[in-house]
Amino acid sequence: MSVTAAYAREMPEGDTVAWTAARLQAALGGQRLVRAELRWPSLAEVDLTGAVTVVVVARGKHLLHRLDLGGERLTLHSHLRMEGTWRVRPAAETVRPDHRLRALLGTDHATALGRSLGMLDLVATTDEDRLVGHLGPDILAPSWSDDAGARRAGRHVALERLATDARPLAEALLDQRVLAGIGTFWASEACFAKRLSPWAAASTVDGDALGALLDWTQVRMAWSARTGIQSVTGLNRRDALGAVHARSGRPCRRCGDTLRVALVGQPTRERTIFYCAPCQGGLAPTDDGYPQAPLGARRDRTRRSPRY
Repeated sequence: MSVTAAYAREMPEGDTVAWTAARLQAALGGQRLVRAELRWPSLAEVDLTGAVTVVVVARGKHLLHRLDLGGERLTLHSHLRMEGTWRVRPAAETVRPDHRLRALLGTDHATALGRSLGMLDLVATTDEDRLVGHLGPDILAPSWSDDAGARRAGRHVALERLATDARPLAEALLDQRVLAGIGTFWASEACFAKRLSPWAAASTVDGDALGALLDWTQVRMAWSARTGIQSVTGLNRRDALGAVHARSGRPCRRCGDTLRVALVGQPTRERTIFYCAPCQGGLAPTDDGYPQAPLGARRDRTRRSPRY
């Protein structure tokens, strides 16, 4: 898979999903559904009209919309995958025909529209583990650092798993079974911030360094989840959201060298990681070292094209 193709397949990360859950909760929490349409083959005949939203929460990159339908507790589970969105609109606003619409949940005051969703399931709330039980500790969950010394706090569990993982650090961070919520934006930015090679075996990274990386990431993802701005700088400008992500071919703001992008992961499951070779221990093993143009730039066809 090419770097360009892999980059085109990025999905929303845990902070974006947590922000979405908070918006849905604010609009629907405690409210009765007066309109409910699930445009999904296995759920086409399900009618959730009359159900009351108990709570909407995020679990890693998954959304869990818990409902009470006449005393029956149900969970509508969705995953955004690459292109999915949930948007909230005033109830009085006309919903235009849209072939991408997969779910419509309306109250007297608001309508939530789920478009291009990657997954949609309805299960008993007690059966949620069938859908998300495989996930590792959620980096944005309250249990991540509750009782900081407790051995089963999410942070401690994640560190234990990383310390014994022989895969490249970035690949381990992206594995939702190790810890849930981190995607390529935060994996790239965290490794750069802490001057760690994304391709170093996670098990070879010093424990204190791993802890510092997770703490750095958690603080910034939590801020992003609260504000809806995925940024390491606190700025909401496209050119200032990250230090390295999507900036290959441009100068490193730390050392001035040219930033690069390379693949990490197993064939058919590769993901793109942006990095600075001088700041992070040299070229990636999957990087051929050819010049890389900035993303979106037109290549000069009179010169040899980079072999991604």
